[in-house]
Amino acid sequence: MSETLPSHSRERCSLPYRGHKIPLLIRGCHQFIELWHQVLVILMKWKDWVHVTKLDPDKQLQPGDIDAIAASGTDALMLSGTLNVTQENLAALQKQLKAYNLPLVMEPAGPDAVLTDGIDYVFVPSVMNTSDVQWIVGKHKNWIQQQKQAIPWEQIVPEAYIVLNPDSSVGKVTRSVCSLQPDEVAAFTTVADHYFHFPIVYIEYSGMYGDPSMVKAAAAAIDKAVLYYGGGINSADKAAEMSQYADTIVVGNAVYDKGAGILKATVDAVQ
Repeated sequence: MSETLPSHSRERCSLPYRGHKIPLLIRGCHQFIELWHQVLVILMKWKDWVHVTKLDPDKQLQPGDIDAIAASGTDALMLSGTLNVTQENLAALQKQLKAYNLPLVMEPAGPDAVLTDGIDYVFVPSVMNTSDVQWIVGKHKNWIQQQKQAIPWEQIVPEAYIVLNPDSSVGKVTRSVCSLQPDEVAAFTTVADHYFHFPIVYIEYSGMYGDPSMVKAAAAAIDKAVLYYGGGINSADKAAEMSQYADTIVVGNAVYDKGAGILKATVDAVQ
């Protein structure tokens, strides 16, 4: 027969879940919340996410922003950037975020700054429409060669990026051919999904709102992969429009340009 703990031996704490805080009165709050985080990661796999918030280690959040982000209902937090990403600023951002018990994703810009400790998944991009093969397999080979310890393959999720904003940092750095037509986007999607068997196809407009017809073409061509869309989502209307075609939308720059409060509207539009 179980014994009820006396109230003086229990702690008050809140259990975070999709932007809500569930009050608890139990013993060992910290350990319980750590366990709850592990349970959420197991139960809510990345394939079930519909909204991801992308945070750049090279950019500064305003006081209170992380509280607002965690309370928005976003499904996961992605640590990702193209320029000036280091092990140090990645670790600093991860330390800020870990207390909120949301799934954490590392999306590396290259082999020199990859964080796996305290991270739930590592989404590793290959750029399908690059003109430089190192962004398809070369950087990946270098990463494996540089590793001093075994890569946690159970955390690794490959992504097939299709970059469509020529003025973006990622477009310039990866030398992506961005002047594609919808049928070409569909073809790249088919190659990624059926030939290479990437679990994620990511339509990336980074810094601008994209052409919905491109995302629609990718959605029509996709079979098993999950379709991500990122770029210029800074309102509920834009989130709702792209979510007609994409399985998961990613909101990033809006957090810095408009403040974390905008996230709640984009979450509500897709969930």
